[in-house]
Amino acid sequence: MGFQNKVPQFMPWVGQEEYEAIADCFERNWITEGPKSKEFLKQLLELTGSQYGVLAPNGTLAIYMALKAIGVGPGDEVIVPDFTFIASASAVAMAGARPIFVDVNRRNFQIDLFSAETLISPATKAIMPVHIYGTVADMDMVGAFANRHGLLIIEDAAQALGVHYKTKHAGTFGKVGTFSFFADKSITTAEGGLITTDDSNVYEHLLYLRNQGRTKSGSFIHPQLGFNFRITDLQCAIGLIQLKKLTQIKKRKLSILKRYQDNLSNISQVSFLKDDPGSERIPFRVAVLCEESQSLSKELQAQGIEPRTFFYPLHKQPAFSYLNDEYTKRGLVMSDEVYPNSVFGFNHGICLPTFPTLTEESIDYVCGVIQKFYL
Repeated sequence: MGFQNKVPQFMPWVGQEEYEAIADCFERNWITEGPKSKEFLKQLLELTGSQYGVLAPNGTLAIYMALKAIGVGPGDEVIVPDFTFIASASAVAMAGARPIFVDVNRRNFQIDLFSAETLISPATKAIMPVHIYGTVADMDMVGAFANRHGLLIIEDAAQALGVHYKTKHAGTFGKVGTFSFFADKSITTAEGGLITTDDSNVYEHLLYLRNQGRTKSGSFIHPQLGFNFRITDLQCAIGLIQLKKLTQIKKRKLSILKRYQDNLSNISQVSFLKDDPGSERIPFRVAVLCEESQSLSKELQAQGIEPRTFFYPLHKQPAFSYLNDEYTKRGLVMSDEVYPNSVFGFNHGICLPTFPTLTEESIDYVCGVIQKFYL
């Protein structure tokens, strides 16, 4: 192997500052949800411009909580992109509703609203745009679609913290927005999530839902059924340090994207995704479409580089095979022909290593392997 150090797909940017922030929690003897959590939430609401918000244990539960808070449940259908991480749809199933998969476009793999027109039924209650790979779906079109059909919008912005569409932050266009702070996201708390809303009734429901059916801890009176969906000060201490780095992270990731683009501009077999007009970008991954992607992926791995495929289409997931009968009753078909762009993405897409501490030397090495493969 020509390069001595393995180039991982991602690596969180954590270090001494985060360590000291955690140590401070121990010194203060407050490790569960407390002052750090309160401050972290405050800064996140300032960043997103949201009026209300609650923290969650992870991004998946954030989506589940958001769905329950807006009244999605058994008998309802939620339109979900076929091209996304499984959590977007599994949270719908967890809420007792049915995910209805829709294809995406091939420019940037955002939700295809033209295809969604054929999926509306009396049971359709919400639509879930997923802001994939650090860009934002065309929220003007999503909003118009939702208004036309009387649908609620829940935004999965797990990969889009700090990203704007025109003048508004991702996750603030719909009734609710959700975010993730998993290790590979723009900022991390190891595990963690956020739900944002400008609706006071939804916010109140979220408060009950996340804290055992009460709005304040310390009481043994529980007006509603709820769960323990809280987060800890240990996690939020990390998050506060990470938020300080967000501007640097954004700048660095954009620099990484540009270096990849410059180095691979002469390779006709490789193309980069396009942004929609008005969408900002913080590259969650540097996602490219390639000819012979499987062979290229094997070569990258052989040279000590960790690539990642695009998402496996949800309609092909064994976990959702139970939906076949329900789709048939609706006159729908779960086949590759219905989701050509989602399938194309999986068959031709590769995510290249992307993280703030990735060096120029490593990027050039990755690009060199790709150039040698094609030229």
